[in-house]
Amino acid sequence: MDTNLVTLETVKSIIVRTLGIEDRAETLSASTQLFGGIPELDSFAVVELAASLEQQFGFQIDGSEFNADIFETVGSLAQFVEKKTGSLQ
Repeated sequence: MDTNLVTLETVKSIIVRTLGIEDRAETLSASTQLFGGIPELDSFAVVELAASLEQQFGFQIDGSEFNADIFETVGSLAQFVEKKTGSLQ
């Protein structure tokens, strides 16, 4: 599954803004590990990040969908966003 570049870049931007890691923005790629790879991503930050994604893309994350797999990498998070917005077939 390929992720739309626009979606990926928007997700990266939201991650950078939410976690306050502007100084490392250029180091993020689809394969960047989120948990364990970005120290700022703690449980509180996950909630903030999810809320920012919901607001930006106009969807709701159901509690049953909320799992660690979504937040494994930047790419997995972007794929989840595309699935929720219907742009990933």
